[in-house]
Amino acid sequence: MITWIASSPPAALVSVVSLAALTLTGHGGPPPLEWGDGPLTVDSLPRVTYAAHRGGAREVPENSMSGLMAAYRRGTAQVLDFDTRVLRDGTPVVFHDVTLNRTTFLGGEVRKLDAEEWKGVRLRPRDRLPGSWRSERPPTVEEVLDRLGGRILLMLELKDPAGLERVAGMIRARGLTRSVFVNTNHPRVAERVHRAGLLTQLWRSAEQMRTDRPERWRSFVDLLDVDIRARDGDVTRAVRSGIPRVWAHTVVTPAQRDRALALGCDGVLTDAPGRLARHRTRVPGAVSSVTGR
Repeated sequence: MITWIASSPPAALVSVVSLAALTLTGHGGPPPLEWGDGPLTVDSLPRVTYAAHRGGAREVPENSMSGLMAAYRRGTAQVLDFDTRVLRDGTPVVFHDVTLNRTTFLGGEVRKLDAEEWKGVRLRPRDRLPGSWRSERPPTVEEVLDRLGGRILLMLELKDPAGLERVAGMIRARGLTRSVFVNTNHPRVAERVHRAGLLTQLWRSAEQMRTDRPERWRSFVDLLDVDIRARDGDVTRAVRSGIPRVWAHTVVTPAQRDRALALGCDGVLTDAPGRLARHRTRVPGAVSSVTGR
């Protein structure tokens, strides 16, 4: 069952107005961005990488096309992270929660909608976000891949592992197998991602890291994503596991970033890429700022 969430008249008006204003790829909007000489791949990443978590959720509306595009244009991160769920008809969409309640004007479970019903969903930008943001429909995974795939590295978390086959087909069809990290919390799903020929990312919580043996995953994990709240020894064990890249999540302060880098991580997932870019690192030898493009 889908229900309306009460909102103030101005917010509701913005939601209605945006129906006519919305322009996304495949729905009357601009064509996909061009790659130039070819898609950016994982090989283009700097020694220390910044990933905008949900597009940079403290700076832009999370998991929105406008937020992802703003993060891309600002150039304060080399990777854009977003979450995915699967609708009733199998359509992969960009969304974090099981339900619509927290971030949209509707209530109910995401998986009970189909693609046509998804067109009626509108995001509610948080009041405390900097800047001015319109309400808009959350994009589909296909729209994000068409708009940004190959122009910047993407990080796609599978909230519904059942959507892997369809998402993998979209990535392969666009020649983006070296341009999109596919993220999961489950080692067995990570193995499936690896067998599908995709870049595999595995995230782990601080509690999980207490008993993890990450060296067991080095044959199929390209990126290990560790909790910034984990103990120093657990982070160090991950860094020494033999997995090519170890990044820390979710970083929101320069001090957290500097700790992750000092422990040997070579990247961070952050809700505030702009803030981190304004503060130089205090770790000798680490990249001190994010370069624009």
